[in-house]
Amino acid sequence: MKYLLTGASGFLGNYISKKLPGEVISLGRSGNNELICDLSNKVPDLVPVEMVIHSAGHAHRIPKNEEEEQQFWKVNFDGTKNLTKGLEKLETLPETFVFISTVAVYGLEQGELINESTQENPQSPYGKSKLEAELFLTDWAEKNKVNLVILRLPLIAGGENTPGNLGAMIKAIRKNYYFRVGEGKARKSMVLAEDIGTLIPNLVGKSGVFNLTDGKHPSLAELDTYLSGIYNKRVKQINYSLLQSLAKIGDFLPFFPLNSYRLEKLSNALTFDDSKAKTILGWDPNPVIGNLDLKSI
Repeated sequence: MKYLLTGASGFLGNYISKKLPGEVISLGRSGNNELICDLSNKVPDLVPVEMVIHSAGHAHRIPKNEEEEQQFWKVNFDGTKNLTKGLEKLETLPETFVFISTVAVYGLEQGELINESTQENPQSPYGKSKLEAELFLTDWAEKNKVNLVILRLPLIAGGENTPGNLGAMIKAIRKNYYFRVGEGKARKSMVLAEDIGTLIPNLVGKSGVFNLTDGKHPSLAELDTYLSGIYNKRVKQINYSLLQSLAKIGDFLPFFPLNSYRLEKLSNALTFDDSKAKTILGWDPNPVIGNLDLKSI
């Protein structure tokens, strides 16, 4: 089987590429891709494949100005449209298109076991641009009779280079400047990048929108206890009101490890329901705790 993978050099794309049991044609901006193209401003020249996995995206940044905000739209929305235009130049369209999306399309900062029937209401440029790409692809796939699978992902976990807030926690514990927020009771959905990669080859001919999680939704205390054990560090706790004051510093200093937005996300439970994926896709994830590819110190 032949696959087209965008974002292969990214964190998740790297895991996916290793799990695809066939010829993988990577598409991206860097020279180590088989097809070199910046999808944000160019329509690519492609070759026929059975499955497309669109993993390329712009995330994990808070835009500070209009130009930075527009970058989300150029990469996540325009890039998706340009990819489909490239596919339309081929005589044969792929049987299946897998789009890597995000739970940010729901626009929620707290909630428990949120499922796919929840009304989307994204608040960030990241969530908004991903939702618009979802809507565009849904219409495009229906018109062109292509099976479309949309995977909405929470925090993605893997090795030392894990992105986002989870990656920030790993780095803070490893470098010994991590502080637990209160008692750390807030539960968070997360998923192993390796499990996502394992699932994707089984999506041929499937369609639908699916949340993916590890099904365990560990609390921050469970997670930081696990990580501190790997790195032989002691978890320090700090009063929440003091954390609020420190977070305000981070609102003005980008290099500071905490800001008000990140503090709010750490303080609230946010979990998602992946039972639909388990029922329809045979999704059988491993727990993040106990399965991170991290090196002890």
